[in-house]
Amino acid sequence: MKGFLSYLILWILRNKKMNGAEISRELEIRRGTKPSPGTLYPALKELKDKGLIESDENKYYSLTDKGKIELSSACNFFCKAFYDMKEMSNCCER
Repeated sequence: MKGFLSYLILWILRNKKMNGAEISRELEIRRGTKPSPGTLYPALKELKDKGLIESDENKYYSLTDKGKIELSSACNFFCKAFYDMKEMSNCCER
């Protein structure tokens, strides 16, 4: 998950603001285990430092306009790189 953590955080924040605990729970749903705070919060800080997310006074994170553009670009890259995802997932069903 480490390589996809930033992408997943952007994806999770695409529809609504969330705090760190909510993001952590959402990541747990997607990967089966919660990321440690030592993994999640540095990733959130890096995304914030890059101007891709912002947080309000209550520490609810949301995408910035730059973050929305980055997410769109990452989605396009992901879809091109894994265009045969359905075929790839078939190997897991055996």
